[in-house]
Amino acid sequence: MDVWRNVSESDRRDIYEDVIFSLAKKEKEEAKAMKKRNMKQLGEILDAMTNINHRTTWQEAQQMLLDNHAFAGDANLLGMDKEDALIVFEEHIRVLEKEEEEEREGEKKRVKRQQRKNRDAFVTLLDELHEQGKLTSMSLWVELYPIISADIRFSAMLGQPGSTPLDLFKFYVEDLKSRFHDEKKIIREILKEKGFDVQVNTSFEEFATVVCEDRRSATLDAGNVKLTYNALLEKNVVQVKQYLNEEIRETANLKTDVICDKKKGIDTMSSIIKPYQVYSMLGEPLKEFSIYIKKSERVRVFKEYQHENEEACSHHHSLIGW
Repeated sequence: MDVWRNVSESDRRDIYEDVIFSLAKKEKEEAKAMKKRNMKQLGEILDAMTNINHRTTWQEAQQMLLDNHAFAGDANLLGMDKEDALIVFEEHIRVLEKEEEEEREGEKKRVKRQQRKNRDAFVTLLDELHEQGKLTSMSLWVELYPIISADIRFSAMLGQPGSTPLDLFKFYVEDLKSRFHDEKKIIREILKEKGFDVQVNTSFEEFATVVCEDRRSATLDAGNVKLTYNALLEKNVVQVKQYLNEEIRETANLKTDVICDKKKGIDTMSSIIKPYQVYSMLGEPLKEFSIYIKKSERVRVFKEYQHENEEACSHHHSLIGW
């Protein structure tokens, strides 16, 4: 103490203040370290508590912590500042909420990805049916439903939002139909190069054989091939009808002298004279027509013509007083 007495009052005050400052600084640093340690420990304990989720409240969490041995057995944690503990808890909840959101988004993406795979698989099924010739631009859902519904790729589509199997089927068929004009052009080019003309007695098998011999036919839709055949065939039938009409009018004046002239014994509106008999009476004018049309086809075309002219004939009867 003699040393202390030998120190002046001002120096003793400076020394005292330095000691107090040092102690306060040390205490502050220790408190800071303890705060950091407690917050870290509490965070680790919360991470390990699987019973805490993003919906857990602070009040619920406090009770859970008291029931936790790691927390309850640590005196420093029990005495830590409540505000610090709340900060750690809120940060932990934010992390859980973010993880939950990411998991939700991940699940949504997974579901959407699976739904897209289901749609792609179903379209692949339609592709397979198209390659097999079972699905064409002329196909109807009701016709192919028994085949499609028996496939697991159809079942996988049921119940999911978005396009239904029926929607995808309609889109697929519409796409095939949209190709008709381009494919018809290709078919006509093939026929032209082959020097093949479609006549009224040309069968679809003959037509398809000629078309399929060309490598360009590999991409053609079977339905569009059939529609093209029908269109070309109908065009020829119309031309034949026009030819028949003109020849009958010009050569025999059939409307007044044959069809409606009972004096000559020909009345196509009765069942007495058969179509082939009228052809025989017309003779040479229809020779060219008869060369490339089978008898059954000639009769069919004439009957159609006959039916179209019945009303005109009846009208003519009334006009001339028959």
